Amino acid sequence: MQIFDKPYSPACDRNKGAILDALRSHFADRRQVLEIGSGTGQHAVHFAAALPHLVWQSSDRAEYLPGIRQWLAETGLPNTPPPLALDVGGPWPTAHYDAVFSSNTLHIMCWDEVQAFFAKLPGVLSADARLSIYGPFHYGGRPTSTSNADFDATLKADDPRRGIRDFEAVDALAREQGFRLVEDRAMPANNRCLSWQRQA
Repeated sequence: MQIFDKPYSPACDRNKGAILDALRSHFADRRQVLEIGSGTGQHAVHFAAALPHLVWQSSDRAEYLPGIRQWLAETGLPNTPPPLALDVGGPWPTAHYDAVFSSNTLHIMCWDEVQAFFAKLPGVLSADARLSIYGPFHYGGRPTSTSNADFDATLKADDPRRGIRDFEAVDALAREQGFRLVEDRAMPANNRCLSWQRQA
């Protein structure tokens, strides 16, 4: 969706307040955040404005960068550097960050890409980094609501490699890379915000 010639996601407007509440806690003592899959760029400008102690580094595949640049240019925040081109299966940044955030991405990636996402994290993160991921998850292999079951079916009809991920499988990938789950927060519309702490 386009609004005023910029890409626009109604979902970002709906969920940004609840996500910010979680990030205020988990990123309170962070300094450099890498957002993976910034999409329209709406989250980047909202969180960077509300959390000015953070340098918020947005990133996404190359085709999304022009839209992100529009949002960053319009707000002109001093803590939002130009977005990076990042495909989880390709090269990652050489800089290091003490936090990573990603919203509504794991169910869009195929499982190989989800595995690559977690496998690449140690290469860009400090020893005590935090990781927060927002989106829908299944628990014990089951959807948490009828709406999530319907959404999962829609994703798989579009591409069988997509789908809502099982919390247990995602947490196992995080633990393999040295992360410990510190919060599983219920969010509006049957979503979750999962936050991990990397063990130094």
